[in-house]
Amino acid sequence: MQVVGQNVLVDYMKRHADVRGPLSAWLAEAKSARWQTPQDLKDRYRSVDFLADNRVIFNIGGNRHRLVVKVRFANGVVLVEWVGTHAEYDKKKW
Repeated sequence: MQVVGQNVLVDYMKRHADVRGPLSAWLAEAKSARWQTPQDLKDRYRSVDFLADNRVIFNIGGNRHRLVVKVRFANGVVLVEWVGTHAEYDKKKW
């Protein structure tokens, strides 16, 4: 997959050292993945959640952080929309 918005992840990792390893691992896996359907994501990440408009929520770092991306399966593109703590995520209105 082509991951757009990697700078959002890099900036976040600079501020949150505890998530560098897990978020870097997710990024490497996403780049090498070939997700074609939501089921492909669910098969790999059991805790993944889906929102409207192809948004996908990943639990990162033992569910202490959340990553929200938009996946365009047909184009092979993952757009990073938001990353933050679980508490910050709960305050947003998705």
